[in-house]
Amino acid sequence: MLVTGAGSGLGAALAHAFGARGDRVLATDRSEEGLAGFGHRLRLDITSDDDWAAARAWVEREWGGLDVLVNNAGVAGGGRIDVAPLEEWAPLVEVNLLGTVRGTRTFVPVFKEQRSGTIVNVASLAGLVHPAGMASYNAVKAAVVAFTETAGHELAAYGVHCAVVCPSYFRTNLMAGMRGADQRVGEVVAGLVERSPFSAADIAAAVLAGIDRRDELIIPDEAARKAWLLKQNDRAAYDAVMRQQAAKLNQVT
Repeated sequence: MLVTGAGSGLGAALAHAFGARGDRVLATDRSEEGLAGFGHRLRLDITSDDDWAAARAWVEREWGGLDVLVNNAGVAGGGRIDVAPLEEWAPLVEVNLLGTVRGTRTFVPVFKEQRSGTIVNVASLAGLVHPAGMASYNAVKAAVVAFTETAGHELAAYGVHCAVVCPSYFRTNLMAGMRGADQRVGEVVAGLVERSPFSAADIAAAVLAGIDRRDELIIPDEAARKAWLLKQNDRAAYDAVMRQQAAKLNQVT
C-alpha cells in the first residue's frame, strides 16, 4: 500500500488502519515530519514528477510491485465566485486534481504489468454535491470523480480496480491550510468541520471496508450518503437546500 498525505489527517488514519491489519504500508508526505511512526516512509510532493518516479523506483526495488495506491493528499479551498480570485483555483487544480493524475499515471504501467491492483482516489462529497461558496473545490473534486471513473473503465480489462472516496465533513487538520479571500466561507466550513461527529479514523475504517467490497464509489459516512440520496431522489428539495445555504452566505459580505 502506498498512501499519500500520510503525515496527518485522513492519510495518517488510512496508513495506520492498513498497517493495523497487517498490510505493508509506504507512508508518504511532502514533509517527513509526520511520518516518524511508520516503518516505511518516503518524502513525496505529489506535484513533482521526480518524486513520483522515485516512489515508483522504491516500490519496485523493495516490493517488486504494488497492491493499492491511495491518492489522498490534498489542500482545502473555496470561496464565492465573485469573491475568490482566479489565482486561488491554481493550487487546487495542481494538488487535488493533477497530483492524483500524476500518481495514477506513475503506477498504471506497474498495475498493467501485474494484471492486478487497486487505485483509490480521495475526492469529497463536494465532488457529488455542490454547495454554494465552494465553486473551485467542487469543480476540482468533481473532476477527481470523473477521472477515477474513466480510469476504472480503461483499466478493468487489466484486472485493476478503481475507487473514489467522497466523505462529507469530518474532524481533521485540513482546514489549517485553508487560505482565501472569502473569509465568510472559511468560517462556515471550519465550523462544519469542528462540529462533525466523524473522526478521520471513522472515515478510514469505512474506506477500508469499501475497498474490501470493491466498491467503485465509497461514501463513508451517513451525512454524505443522505446528501447524495437527496440529490438523486428529490432534485427540487436538494436545490432548495443548496439555495438556502447560498442565501445565508450572502447575508454577510
